[in-house]
Amino acid sequence: MGLPQDNPLVFKIEGMDCAGEVATLKRELVPLVGGEERLGFDLVRARLTVEPHDVASADEIVAAVRRTGMRASVWTENGESDAPSGFWATHGRMLTTWGSGVFAIAGFLSHVLVIGEVAGALGSEGMGTTAGVPLVAIAFYTAGIIAGVWFVAPRAWHAARTLRPDMNLLMTIAVVGAVALGEWLEAATVAFLFALSLLLESWSVGRARRAIETLMDLTPATARVRGADGAWTETAPDRVDVGTVFAVRPAERIPLDGVVVRGASAVDQAPITGESVPVPKEIESEVYAGTINGDGILEIRCTKPAEDTTLARIIRMVEDAQSKRAPSEQWVERFARVYTPVVMGLAVLILLLPPLVFDAAWLDWLYRALVLLVIACPCALVISTPVSIVASLTAAARSGVLIKGGVFVESPSRVRAIAMDKTGTLTRGEPSVVDVVAFRDHDENELLARLAALETHSDHPLARAIVAAARERGLELPVATEFELIRGKGARGRVGDRTYWLGSHRYLEERGQETPEVHAQLNAMQEAGRSVVVVGNEEHVCGFITLADTVRPDAADTLQRLKALGIERIVMLTGDNSGTADVIARKVGVDEAMSELLPADKVEAIEDLVNRFGQVAMVGDGVNDAPALARASLGIAMGAAGSDAAIETADIALMSDDLTKLPWLIGHSQRTLTIIRQNIGFSLVVKAAFVLLTFGGLASLWAAIAADMGASLLVTFNGLRLLVSSKRDDR
Repeated sequence: MGLPQDNPLVFKIEGMDCAGEVATLKRELVPLVGGEERLGFDLVRARLTVEPHDVASADEIVAAVRRTGMRASVWTENGESDAPSGFWATHGRMLTTWGSGVFAIAGFLSHVLVIGEVAGALGSEGMGTTAGVPLVAIAFYTAGIIAGVWFVAPRAWHAARTLRPDMNLLMTIAVVGAVALGEWLEAATVAFLFALSLLLESWSVGRARRAIETLMDLTPATARVRGADGAWTETAPDRVDVGTVFAVRPAERIPLDGVVVRGASAVDQAPITGESVPVPKEIESEVYAGTINGDGILEIRCTKPAEDTTLARIIRMVEDAQSKRAPSEQWVERFARVYTPVVMGLAVLILLLPPLVFDAAWLDWLYRALVLLVIACPCALVISTPVSIVASLTAAARSGVLIKGGVFVESPSRVRAIAMDKTGTLTRGEPSVVDVVAFRDHDENELLARLAALETHSDHPLARAIVAAARERGLELPVATEFELIRGKGARGRVGDRTYWLGSHRYLEERGQETPEVHAQLNAMQEAGRSVVVVGNEEHVCGFITLADTVRPDAADTLQRLKALGIERIVMLTGDNSGTADVIARKVGVDEAMSELLPADKVEAIEDLVNRFGQVAMVGDGVNDAPALARASLGIAMGAAGSDAAIETADIALMSDDLTKLPWLIGHSQRTLTIIRQNIGFSLVVKAAFVLLTFGGLASLWAAIAADMGASLLVTFNGLRLLVSSKRDDR
């Protein structure tokens, strides 16, 4: 019994490249650690996590993994393995594979040289009936077979010893059977082709692994921080405390999340949010670790420790995503679990029934049984889905769409209705100036400048929007003095030689300066869902400004694209008043608008949609959206400005405020599901065709393994096509 563990044990597993190997490890380790729930597998990083327990020690787990034919080494705190990384560990599989091929060719050529003809070396009827192989050729073939099964034989032995047949055992039996029949060329060819298929499998998973690991290389190794004495020093990002100021030079990556305290620049946020255009940053702007500074020097105050940056959270979520398998993956694993023993039983029947019942030739039907074992190997079927899922997750992460597991990759393609929050999702989430209406002899710019001068003393969202609008017009703001806040009503102050006031419609009514015409205008604006700020002096009303939470410019087009992708119903949910909700609904083109909703009301609305449409997605960004996100079939958070609660609750996070990524996500999910179905269908069709050929005696061992390897290669490349589908294209 091992010592009690306070922290999880983490191991790097050499040779864990597909779901079949995960199943083998589970069978060996579950009895050892006391339950499957204590095991976590990360195929992409070839990592095994064992939760705290007091059953087995690290050495016992390493020994158990070794019995499966794989190797385990402890994963250290810096994210590396303590296993030796020598030449053989890195290149052994490739060397044995190519060595197997070279020896097989050498055996064939030596056979040709000894007997003086190619046809004789191939056999009188092609591969499958070779006889009289010279010793020199047998020696080369034997070397090729040993090299080909070098990494396969230990796993095959484990499968035989535990009575758990897998593809390694099937291939080994086929090779041994071919040798027993004297078919040395076929045995060597099968050994080489299977080793090559495993090498290609390892390469394909490695490519997806490297694609995700690029996320981990985004953070620079050092941060330039300012000490108490004002001097700049370089230190590791994980040693930088929250509140510390650090500097980033032009073209450097930002090491930590923070807020700009000095300088201005444009920052390339594509690695985090997928935005293709650099985003301007100035004082008080938020920046993310892993993004790239433009041509200005920025001084930034750290707001999060290194382990809690947006990038670090993305990496953790992508890692965790590998353990949340898609429905297609689960189906393939269940199918393969039944399929392999059934095939072995069928091969035994093919071997025994014809000779015993119909007095057929034993060697002929033994050969056909071996061919069936080879072609029935579920390699292409097993590898097709996880490669597609990993490629899909990686492509989405590159586009700034964080999918928190394979189980959620397929979900967007099945959505029939979408509920969307208004503020921060369909709208920008912050007010902006819509109209400037001047009375009497005042003009718009004069009115806006005076109002902005007064509002510079306030931190209210409406005040910030008015000041921003004045600056956008390039207006020079006069100095406002004697500023006084009138709580709950407005404010007053002196601009130039006159005193001006500002306030709401109600404050105007209280002052008694409202005319019927002004009253009608202000009511119309408020009914249109706009906020109104009136400005005047002691003698008369100078004018008013209307503000509104503006609709995202791409919202209406995005909703049309969603409907083109098959979404039947789009509903807007908001806590805002019905007037504002109706205005926004008409502008963006939703099918239904529900207003004045509390968080519990949003949950009820989602439940009603689920009852009506089945698969429903909820898109939101605030804390009050979290319950609805959790209740929906699929929760999607607007991540850039969204709350932590929304992002953590959602199944998918859009890491920027780009609403067009929503139709991209659904299109990407549909493409992923299409590719998975193509791969599964193609694999099964190839198997079925060769099974029929085997019964007819028209298939040979080498052709069977070539077909299996070709199928594996095709489905792998088909799945990897998703890596390049990160462009915003919902076709």
